[in-house]
Amino acid sequence: MTLEEKVVQKLLDKNLTITTAESCTGGLIAATIVNVSGASGCFNEGYITYANEAKVRLLGVSEDSIRSFGVVSDTVVTEMAEGALKKADADIAVAVSGIAGPLGGSPKKPVGTVYIGICLRDKTDKSLTKTSYEFHFEGDRSEIRNKTVEEALKIVLTAT
Repeated sequence: MTLEEKVVQKLLDKNLTITTAESCTGGLIAATIVNVSGASGCFNEGYITYANEAKVRLLGVSEDSIRSFGVVSDTVVTEMAEGALKKADADIAVAVSGIAGPLGGSPKKPVGTVYIGICLRDKTDKSLTKTSYEFHFEGDRSEIRNKTVEEALKIVLTAT
């Protein structure tokens, strides 16, 4: 069974829904999930918010957070996840923002720097749990994006 099949099966078994908020992966996480037959039982919608303006408009990310911490940060990716979860009325949201390269890196945030955020809604008391993770992937643009998808799915599998 593939990683995405395990994720979809676990979500279906637990009657949970998921949404995605993607920047550097440009929809690859959502595409990977919907490659699984039956994914419509747990996935209704996702958000590709590549531009900062889209993160603010669609997900409610704070412009102050983007200015203060940068779009590739734990703060912004956590806000992306929370915004997507609320907008989609899902149980779980996974969000990613990173520098896939080859351009865009800096000494502080080199190419391959990726943040993955997850937000979970407790079905009993509706409280939210938010966590973010920082990664430094090696490889070309495609490899970094694919590694981001794999790690995001692993985080979802572990969190559910």
